[in-house]
Amino acid sequence: MTTSVQLIGAPTDVGASVRGAGMGPDALRVADIAGVLSRLGLQVNDTGNLAGPATPWHAPANGLRHLDEVVAWNRAVYDAVDAALGAGHVPLMMGGDHCLAIGSISAVAWHVRQRKQKLRVLWLDAHTDVNTDSTSPSGNIHGMPVACLLGHGPAALTGWSGERAALTHDAIRFIGIRSVDADEKQAIRERGLSVFDMRHIDEYGMRTTLTEALQDVDEDTHLHVSFDLDCLDPDYAPGVGTGVRGGPTYREMQLCMEMIADTGRLGSLDVVELNPALDVRNRTAEIAVELIESLFGKSTLVR
Repeated sequence: MTTSVQLIGAPTDVGASVRGAGMGPDALRVADIAGVLSRLGLQVNDTGNLAGPATPWHAPANGLRHLDEVVAWNRAVYDAVDAALGAGHVPLMMGGDHCLAIGSISAVAWHVRQRKQKLRVLWLDAHTDVNTDSTSPSGNIHGMPVACLLGHGPAALTGWSGERAALTHDAIRFIGIRSVDADEKQAIRERGLSVFDMRHIDEYGMRTTLTEALQDVDEDTHLHVSFDLDCLDPDYAPGVGTGVRGGPTYREMQLCMEMIADTGRLGSLDVVELNPALDVRNRTAEIAVELIESLFGKSTLVR
């Protein structure tokens, strides 16, 4: 049966610290994401861009920036991902900033629970995004989606999956982490989160890291990948708002995607934090599309 992928554009930087991520979906289209996936033999349906409020660029209120606008955008994302999954498609949410994963993963978690499956989220990112309104130095909600999904965010952004926490602490694996605030380190320890940081990748390699992260993924697992482009080293992917030196190389990231594809369990995907305003001739979008192609099964040889 042909896999059907639904492209969902969410053009907003409402949770981010700098402008520009709202242009991400169209940068991916310029890099021919639909054509590339179609040539892999996938059925691709681009539903265009969702609509939502403009980013007001206000100061934080009660430790949170743009809460109402973040809720509105995530509601739109939730509804679109929910509809795509309900129709049997693989939703590919094109952000936009990483706050949008709240809506995306909450919808996935609801469907997975209805199907009585196991959910595994791979969070590919330079940051763990487990800040809350009381720990965030900036109030930017793109640094808080994991906390919200674990049930530790504001009431307006938790409970969307039917449970207070869309994710249990053991459902998520972080890969490529190298920038963690002091309070986040404490939260990671207290919640027992599984973080494969860059030191782990340096010491053991990407192959061993992914083997560990995927070790209990089975035919009953729905695998969701939340791919922040700043996971990659900025030498390869300059078009991001919060780049951090010392990330995975292009080839390491390629292996990561190929090993995820090998499981055959990929059920949904976020691609976020692509900022064309900071990019060089759309290079980051083109690299993103190449990596997404590997994630959906492109390999050099038949294996």
